[in-house]
Amino acid sequence: MDNQKLWHKFLDTIKPQVSSANFKTFFSKTKINQENDKIILSTPSAFIEETLKKRHLPLIQQIFDDILGKKVKIEFLISGENGQSKKKEEDDFFSPITIQSSYSLNPKYTLENFVVGPSNNVAFAAAQAVVQNPGTSYNPLFVYGGTGVGKTHLMLAIGNAIFKKKPSVNIIYCSSEKFMNDYVAAIQNHRMIDLRNKYRSAQILLIDDVQFFSGREGTQEEFFHTFNELQSKNSQMIITSDRSPHEIAKLEDRLRSRFAGGLMVDIQPPDFDTRVAILKAKCTEWGSLLPEDTLRLIASSTESSIRELEGRLMQILQILKAQNLEPSSENIALYLKEPQKSLNLNHKQVISAICSYFDLSLKDLTGPKRQKELVLPRHITMYILAEELGMTVEKIGQLLGGRDHTTVMHGRDRIKKQLAKDREIQRLFMEIKNYFQTI
Repeated sequence: MDNQKLWHKFLDTIKPQVSSANFKTFFSKTKINQENDKIILSTPSAFIEETLKKRHLPLIQQIFDDILGKKVKIEFLISGENGQSKKKEEDDFFSPITIQSSYSLNPKYTLENFVVGPSNNVAFAAAQAVVQNPGTSYNPLFVYGGTGVGKTHLMLAIGNAIFKKKPSVNIIYCSSEKFMNDYVAAIQNHRMIDLRNKYRSAQILLIDDVQFFSGREGTQEEFFHTFNELQSKNSQMIITSDRSPHEIAKLEDRLRSRFAGGLMVDIQPPDFDTRVAILKAKCTEWGSLLPEDTLRLIASSTESSIRELEGRLMQILQILKAQNLEPSSENIALYLKEPQKSLNLNHKQVISAICSYFDLSLKDLTGPKRQKELVLPRHITMYILAEELGMTVEKIGQLLGGRDHTTVMHGRDRIKKQLAKDREIQRLFMEIKNYFQTI
């Protein structure tokens, strides 16, 4: 039986045995390849792979065994959008670093598509200088500003530009959360030397959202020594934060002084003309076309976050397509007048729906476990309760197992960031919102 026939038969068999939401989310984009007595399932993301393994593997195994009339081995592979497999970093994050930025850095973030305006032109000029002379011009480069103003875009664009000039350069990009998790894992597994070899081998180190180091004494100690080691070797460091070093609470003075010892530049929310330019650039990127007057109308609807602006544009484009509407000022004005917090649900219904959609129990969602298949639903719940229902982070923390308000803020902001750049998360979020309408 060829791959296509086998997969169709499998889907026909499993579809009645799982919820429609689970079928669409976890099986519809999965692909198959068979090698002798082995079935390889290629998934588009680590989240889907982990969920299939932990929640559906026994059923998957049984169905393939029944169809083929023999015992087969089930293996998983994470595939990118182009279908090529990706090696899982979590399998061994201490492995020797030979970073290929085309994989580790999202290539869509470039200096060429970074829209420059009065709010960010100083930061952009600094980025260009770093690309020309990494390790000597502005080291470290500390970029700070509010949520969704383009800090991560600029940082990744620097990394991509340096990699383009010198593909052999060792670039390490990670969030502050990743660094903290690596540090904890190194302690637990007695592998501190491996951790230090990994991060201190970087020629370019990109650290995102360093404000989350606040209060983490052990992490700050380790990063302090990593910083000193890299600086002594003239390795370039680019650091982002939602506030200046002087405003980060519970940050050691010695680390604060080092962050402030290079060039600190802030990025302000974009002005009106820059917002229009950003919308034009996004329309070009997404292959869409909207009249100038409608773009100006959308640009006037929000002033703070580029992510919010891009999210609003995406929602408008989807509504126009779904309802077959003309992209007129009148139609878009009607959408913009609608309240953005449009869910007609209370917090109990939201939490229940999230559990149902992801096939989780309430204990799973609100409990202390941190498996990958639990973290994303939990963060989505935090985002929806905060952004759609307008609940405080303190109240959300209470509902989700007594979590600290900073944990809720981190989860909410992480989904905000992913909704602006991750197509898989955007698709998943739209499906969840549609699922809510069926309740």
